[in-house]
Amino acid sequence: MTSTAKKNSIATLTLAAIGVVYGDIGTSPLYTMKEVFSPAHGLVLNPANLLGVVSLILWGLIIVISFKYVTLVLRADNRGEGGIMALTALALSAVSSRSRLHYPVMVLGMIGAGLFFGDGVITPAISVLSAIEGLEVATPAFKPYVIPLTLVVLIALYAVQSRGTGGIGKWFGPIVLVWFMALAVMGVLNIVQNPAILAAFNPAHAATFLVHNRWFAFLALGAIVLSMTGAEALYADMGHFGRKSVRLAWFAVVFPALCLNYLGQGALLLSNPEAASNPFFQQLGPWSVIPLVALSTMATVIASQATISGAFSVTQQAIALGFLPRMSISHTSESEMGQIYIPLVNWLQLAAVVLAVVGFGSSSHLASAYGIAATATMLTTTLLMFIVIRHIWHYPLLVCVVTTGFFLTIDIALFSSTSLKILHGGWFPLVISAAMVTTMLTWRKGRELVFENIKKHFIPVKDFLISLFVAPPHRVEGTAIYFRPEGDGVPHALLHNLLHNKVLHERVIFLTVISTDVPHIPDDKRIEVESLGHACYQVNVRYGFKDERDIPVALRLCEKSGLEVDPMQTSFFIARHNVLATTGGGMAQWREGFYSAMARNARDAADYFRIPPNRVIELGTQVEI
Repeated sequence: MTSTAKKNSIATLTLAAIGVVYGDIGTSPLYTMKEVFSPAHGLVLNPANLLGVVSLILWGLIIVISFKYVTLVLRADNRGEGGIMALTALALSAVSSRSRLHYPVMVLGMIGAGLFFGDGVITPAISVLSAIEGLEVATPAFKPYVIPLTLVVLIALYAVQSRGTGGIGKWFGPIVLVWFMALAVMGVLNIVQNPAILAAFNPAHAATFLVHNRWFAFLALGAIVLSMTGAEALYADMGHFGRKSVRLAWFAVVFPALCLNYLGQGALLLSNPEAASNPFFQQLGPWSVIPLVALSTMATVIASQATISGAFSVTQQAIALGFLPRMSISHTSESEMGQIYIPLVNWLQLAAVVLAVVGFGSSSHLASAYGIAATATMLTTTLLMFIVIRHIWHYPLLVCVVTTGFFLTIDIALFSSTSLKILHGGWFPLVISAAMVTTMLTWRKGRELVFENIKKHFIPVKDFLISLFVAPPHRVEGTAIYFRPEGDGVPHALLHNLLHNKVLHERVIFLTVISTDVPHIPDDKRIEVESLGHACYQVNVRYGFKDERDIPVALRLCEKSGLEVDPMQTSFFIARHNVLATTGGGMAQWREGFYSAMARNARDAADYFRIPPNRVIELGTQVEI
C-alpha cells in the first residue's frame, strides 16, 4: 500500500471511529453539567465550585480516558480485538484452567459483560431522552410530548436493526463530526465571553473543591462521572477501526471538542447561573434550541446504535466462549462479518429501554441509574488489566501494583459515589447485570455437569474401533460425520446408530469443534486431520470467539490433508441432549430447571454451524444433571 493510500485509509477509519466509537461519551455534555448542579445534590453554584467541577471533568477526561483507556487499555488487545470479552479471554489465557485464579477471572469477565448489558440499556434511554428534552427549553408546551417522542425514536431505531446499518452507517462519521464541531464552536463562543473559566485547567481547583465540599463533592462525583461514560465503547470497538484510528480520533477531535464544550458551559454558568436548569441548550440563545435538538437527536441515535451493535457483538463472543446458549444470529452485511443482528437481544433490550424511559420519566432520574454500571465496568477492567500487565506483559510486581493501584483508587472513588444512588435508580442496571451474570454462570455450570455425566460413559475411540472391526458391521455408501466433544470418547450418536441401524458408513469422520480464546483463527491453522484407520478420521476444527461457525466451509479445507468431503454424499449425525433436572447434585433445583429450559430453546446446532438441514440426522439422548 502506498503512503497516500495508507493515509487515506487511516483518515477513513478515523472518521468512522468518530461516528461509532465516541457517540456515547460525545453526547455526555447534554446532561452532565445539568446533573452536577441539580438541586437534588445540594451543591451551591458559585465561581469556586464551578471551577472545581469543570476542573474535575477535564482531569477526569485526561486521566481516566486519555491515560487509562486510550494509552494503557488499548494496548491490551487480543490479536487486534478489544472489549470486556476479549480482555477476559486474554486474561484467561494467562492463567491455566487449574490455577486458582482461573475461576475468579472468568467470573470477573462475566460480571463485566453483565454490567455492559446493564449500561447498554441506560445509554439509549438517557441519551435520546436528554436530546428530546431540549424541546422543553424552547417552550414548556412540549413537555407532555417528550416521553412519547422519545419512545417513537427508540422503537423506530430497534425496529430497523434487522436491516443492518450498512446503508446509513456511512453517514455516522460525518454527522457525529458535525456534532463535535458544534460542541467546540459553542464552547469557544462562551469561553470568549468569560475566559476566567480557563483557570479550570489548574488541578488545584479540583483538589480545593474536593477538600472544601467533602460530602457534597462526593455526591457530585456521581454526576461528574457521567462525562466519562462511554470509555468501554472505545475499547470494545478497537477491533473494527484499529488502535491508531481510535487514538487519533480521540486526541485530534473528540477530546478537544469535549474540553471546549465543558469549559463553554462553565463560562455560561459563570455569567448566567440561571442557565443551570439546562446549560447545554442555552449556550447560544433561544434561536438555537430547535436546531440543537435536531442535531443532538441524530447524535444520540447514532450513540445508541453503537451501544446496540456492541450488545450484539458481546453476545456473539459470549456464545462462542461458552458463556451463553446458542442464539439465532443474522448477518446484515455481505462484506462486513462484524455486522450482525440477534433478534432475542434486540427485543429484550428494547423492552428494558422502554421500561427505563417510562419508569424513570426524565434524564435526571435516569442519571441516577447511569453511572453505577459504567463505574463498575471501569473497576472490572482495571482488575483484569492487572492480570494482563503482570502475567502477559510480565512487568515487575511493583510496577503493576502502582499502575493499576492508581487507577483502581479513582475507580473505587467513582463507584462509591455512584453506589449512593442504588436506591434512587442505580438498582435497575444492577438487576439487569445480575440477571445476565446468573444466566452465564448457570449455562457454564450446566454445560460442565452435562459433560461430566457424558464423560462417565465415555468409551475410548481407538479401543472402540479395535473391538468394532474384530467383527465389522455392514458398511454403506457415503460419509458420516459425528460431532464429538473434546476428550477421548465415542459420540453417543454413533453408538445409537450402530445399536438401531446396525450399519456403519464407508467413511466415518469424528468432528470436534474447538473454541479458542483468540478472536480469529487463520484458515491454515483451522483444520487438523488424523487418520484412525479403517477409513475413520478425527478432524479438529478451531474457531476464534469472533469467527463465524461454518462447518461446510471448514471441511473444504480438509482437501489439503488428503480428505475430500462431498457434501451431497455426507450425513451429519448430531446428538440432541434432553437435559433432565434432578434433586441433589451440581446446582440448585431452580438453576437446573433454568439450564434445562435454556438448553431446550437454544439455537439448533445444525443451524448454528450452518449445516444444510437436509444433510442432518438428529439422535436424542437423555442426560441427568
